[in-house]
Amino acid sequence: MCGIVGIVGREAVAQRLFDGLKRLEYRGYDSAGICTVQNGEFERRRAEGKLENLARELTVEPLYGDVGIAHTRWATHGAPTVDNAHPHIAGPVALVHNGIIENFKPLRDELLADGRKFLSETDSEVVAHLVAREIERGASPTDAVATVLPRLHGAFAIAFLFKDYPDQIIGARMGAPLTVGYGQGENYLGSDALALAPLTQKIAYLEEGDWAVVERDRIQIYDRANQPVTRVIVESGASSARIEKGNYRHYMQKEIFEQPIVVAQTLQSYVRPFEGKVALPDFDFDLSTVNRVTIVACGTSFYAGMVAKYWFEQFARVPVDIDVASEFRYRQPVLEPGGLALFISQSGETADTLAALRHAREEGQVIAVVVNVPTSSMAREADLLLPTHAGPEIGVASTKAFTCQLAVLAALAANLARAKGRMSEEEEREIVAHLQEAPEAMNLALGHDDDIAQHAHLVAPARDVLYLGRGPDYPMALEGALKLKEISYIHAEGYAAGEMKHGPIALIDDLVPVIVLAPSGPLFEKTVSNMQEVRARGGKIILISDAKGLAEAGDGCVATIEMPEVHPLIAPLVYAVPVQLLAYHVAVAKGTDVDQPRNLAKSVTVE
Repeated sequence: MCGIVGIVGREAVAQRLFDGLKRLEYRGYDSAGICTVQNGEFERRRAEGKLENLARELTVEPLYGDVGIAHTRWATHGAPTVDNAHPHIAGPVALVHNGIIENFKPLRDELLADGRKFLSETDSEVVAHLVAREIERGASPTDAVATVLPRLHGAFAIAFLFKDYPDQIIGARMGAPLTVGYGQGENYLGSDALALAPLTQKIAYLEEGDWAVVERDRIQIYDRANQPVTRVIVESGASSARIEKGNYRHYMQKEIFEQPIVVAQTLQSYVRPFEGKVALPDFDFDLSTVNRVTIVACGTSFYAGMVAKYWFEQFARVPVDIDVASEFRYRQPVLEPGGLALFISQSGETADTLAALRHAREEGQVIAVVVNVPTSSMAREADLLLPTHAGPEIGVASTKAFTCQLAVLAALAANLARAKGRMSEEEEREIVAHLQEAPEAMNLALGHDDDIAQHAHLVAPARDVLYLGRGPDYPMALEGALKLKEISYIHAEGYAAGEMKHGPIALIDDLVPVIVLAPSGPLFEKTVSNMQEVRARGGKIILISDAKGLAEAGDGCVATIEMPEVHPLIAPLVYAVPVQLLAYHVAVAKGTDVDQPRNLAKSVTVE
């Protein structure tokens, strides 16, 4: 969730720390802070809310010092106040922390009994006091950290700064990502490569349980047994250019309009158009032996997995289970030999999904990962890495990452079908042809942006909105409802259209907009029949379909949104566009914060 940056530099670091936080603001924006060491004393600036508030603090009271740590927070323990903002200081130690210390209460009680005074409600401050106590008892910073880390239960990435040792920062990770960066006469640490991109391209990823002593001229990494280890230094490839909105009003809007390009880029890695084949990256297991697929994901990625379930079972005739990652381990799933466990994540660091991945590996499953960050923890632990090529996604509500996930999952479904002997070469050529049509069809869908914006006033005043779809359009209804909830704060639910008469139809009246996704095709008549049930009870219907579908069923709807007529395989990619745009324009009409909606952060690195 939270973002961390640290610099052991040769010159003043405050501005560069702040710039690093700007690149990490997608991880949290409840509060932010920076702490440096200057003349043997800590200097700290913190502010509640977004980074612009911290910028004002730094303008009024600039920070000096050539070593420092910085943090942008997504609140877990403790409200988003200045007192709860990081960095936390306890005597000779300052600390920033991403994650949750699950056993913080007994540790805090122990420290209170020892006379320690707490200034915040956070679990993070406990760690600062534990390390401070060890140093005050005579331990060096490295010995103090080595003593305290084994006492912490939970997931964390932590950076420590020491008043009396102003030439080093110590970083540690367990279950949350942390990266060290190598410079010229100075070194760095950060939550990810993107944060460090303007500073260095030479980075190393800390592994589970690692901690690192970062000094100007060296970085020494230790494993969880406190033994010195070497981690591979790689070129990060992250762009040092700050990602700008260009002519778009919001990042989300920009990312919606980038979808035809990034989906095309993603498909280029998986489709061989001249051969009419779908190809996967290299892997060393036999896909034809897969007898069951278990899909695990969270949020929007879960809905991409729901669409994939239809494709895998339809094309490859392989049974599929799908789980919300936060529930997966706790229901004690039956994972039989020969299974493929497929994990979907934009960041590759989602805590619930990563924990589920490790559980599946312990149960003997082959691990496949669809991820947008090929250097992430999930990517590094996969047997089959299936990267998307969406590029950095800054808007909290996922858009282009979602459609790129769908593109990869469609390619995987076709490849699995060929491996299982369920798809002929001619059928594979047809699949390839249809996948290649997706970017152009998505571009045509974007051409209806102005029409969709004009319909926002029909939805913006509503307290409740329903989305309906059948088949693969059912998860798209769920995704549309999620997008509306995320950025407009309107209660919305997605339903399989045939389920309306089993309860939800009781909610229908003339105040409830009902958004129906119904591309013409084999399920169109069934969906329209359910739509008529809604209309008969006064529901205000917004129908999203192609010209053929609108001509047949558009009469009596309060609004219609026309999509290009496409093959059912790529309909989910195309129909993602109007539900994204509708949510976007409703949020704009309501005046909410589109890119940074309340209570949400981009990368969920705590359970």
